[in-house]
Amino acid sequence: MNSTVEELDGNKVKVSVSVEETEFDKDIDAAFKRIALEVNLPGFRRGKAPRKLLEARLGAGVAREEALREALPKYYADAVTEHDVDVIAAPELEITGGQEEGPVEFEAIVEVRPVVTVPGYDGLKVTMPSPEPSDEEIQNQIDRMRNLDATVEVVDRAAGEGDTVVIDIVGTLDGEEQDGLTTDDYSYELGSGIITPEVDEQLTGAEAGDELDFDATHPDEDEERQLHFTITVKEVKAKVLPELTDEWASENSDFDTVEELENDLRTRMVEVRKAQGAGELQEKVGQALAKLVDLELPEALVSMELNNRLQDLAMRLQAQGLELEQYLAMTGRSQEQLVDELREAAETASRVDLGLRAVAAAEKIDCSDDELDAEIESVAERVGEKPAKVRQQLERNDQIPAVRSDITKRKALEWLLDHVEIVDENGDPVDRSLYETDEEDEQDDG
Repeated sequence: MNSTVEELDGNKVKVSVSVEETEFDKDIDAAFKRIALEVNLPGFRRGKAPRKLLEARLGAGVAREEALREALPKYYADAVTEHDVDVIAAPELEITGGQEEGPVEFEAIVEVRPVVTVPGYDGLKVTMPSPEPSDEEIQNQIDRMRNLDATVEVVDRAAGEGDTVVIDIVGTLDGEEQDGLTTDDYSYELGSGIITPEVDEQLTGAEAGDELDFDATHPDEDEERQLHFTITVKEVKAKVLPELTDEWASENSDFDTVEELENDLRTRMVEVRKAQGAGELQEKVGQALAKLVDLELPEALVSMELNNRLQDLAMRLQAQGLELEQYLAMTGRSQEQLVDELREAAETASRVDLGLRAVAAAEKIDCSDDELDAEIESVAERVGEKPAKVRQQLERNDQIPAVRSDITKRKALEWLLDHVEIVDENGDPVDRSLYETDEEDEQDDG
């Protein structure tokens, strides 16, 4: 087989393939064997009739037509692999010679992945919050711990959010008292909103001895009638947190002093934020890179990514035992909204893909054989197979180039992460090491 590739306008190429008659005759012979399984000839078991007899009975054209239908896609795939053509759509095949006899020739016009450049990729800037918690955040965390040991005491002042008010409450609907809305000596935490928003609004600023009389919207959205409340404020109580001392710290944590507790909280909060921030940083770098890919995306490229996302969603829903209709109901979206969201994500992902390929080309980043071997070993370990078998399956499915491409894009992203400028909300530089996880630190040390 001989093949050539010619670039065309519109982000397409023409793959021309020529197959010698002697080579194609093997495909004709294979076609006759398949036909023999379907033909019943006296004196021969099914599938055992010789080619010459079948050719005499059926004519050579039947097997040639079968061979063309079955073999051309393989010759096309071999040509695409040979010339490393990155196709993104099904080809338009046209037989140009050998349809009845002689060498077989055909052309395939196919859309390919566009090759782009991304000026400015080496000057990306992203805004990230610092993983370092503020003193106020540390104090808020400690206050939440102290709140578990809080007591309440009666205070002589107006009620505010977080206070507990002791009330007699009567809730009526059309003059009839409502169960669950009428009781005496009820301790209600102001700001909880567990009755109606109007209750919290009326109680805010109220003092012991106040009488409140007001209407409120019924919590049932289908109920148009309004509730009426009569509330007597009997007491206002405020939370009293335990004093922040070393003694309290030792009794309520594994640390002897408040300082040790604060340092531990800071360390743990940093580690959590570093883990979260690493993923957020990658996402923001990808979004920044996508904005540099200035072209109209081929519909075939977006559709391919969209279909992948739809299939991934279907598999995840199936694993959770959910139907699509259930998922839509749970998320409050229509099917059209879901597809629009996935399409938008597919377009961004397609731009990121093109951008990473451009960065890899500009920085001469590629995948070495050792890196490919390591990736195959990693996959084999995850699926519980031997690396040789995984490699064989990848080669059989022509997936080795795709694996190399994924590794190369991953390395391009790592290059961007190493070179991107990171600033906080005020525009001040942020140390990128704050977003390195322990695993990355160990790799760097190694």
